[in-house]
Amino acid sequence: MATRSDQKDARDRSTTTGAVDDAAEVPRDDGPADASADEAADAQSAANADLLAELRQEKNALQDRLLRIAAEFDNYRKRVDRDRRDQADAAVASAVEDLLPIVDNLERALEAPAGEDADSFRQGVELIHRQMLDVLRRRGVTSIESVGTDFDPQIHQAVAHEASPEHREGEVMEEFRRGYKLGDRLLRPAMVKVAKA
Repeated sequence: MATRSDQKDARDRSTTTGAVDDAAEVPRDDGPADASADEAADAQSAANADLLAELRQEKNALQDRLLRIAAEFDNYRKRVDRDRRDQADAAVASAVEDLLPIVDNLERALEAPAGEDADSFRQGVELIHRQMLDVLRRRGVTSIESVGTDFDPQIHQAVAHEASPEHREGEVMEEFRRGYKLGDRLLRPAMVKVAKA
């Protein structure tokens, strides 16, 4: 008579044999699966190559654009520098044109005979001086009025101090050289003598 362990062994053998038989019955056809995998890999490779070519083309276009923009900026910078130089040259030329008649008048004064009276010579120099001040005024240059004002180190250069009972402490007593401003910009400070207590 068969014991339980014998029955169990028989069942295990039949299950194992059935599994092996089932595996043997399943036909293996790797041909079409391998072909479709190869086609998928080829398609992926072609897509990658297309993407790579597109990215290279885009990179080249961007690089070309960058070079063009850099060249345009360099040309713009050169044009601005040239315009700035031209404006400075035009300003200098305009100022020199205004000064030339004054130079002409000074040359005439120097060519005048030395024996003439001093009054006419002085009148000529005063005329030239007024003409020069007019040119400066047209250019926006103003003189700094100093005598009688308080000393200001921003616009005055003190070259002497003197005690004076007639002047208050720090008052400009005398001007040795006039100072000038162009708008709000100081061209040169006035050289002055300042009162001290």
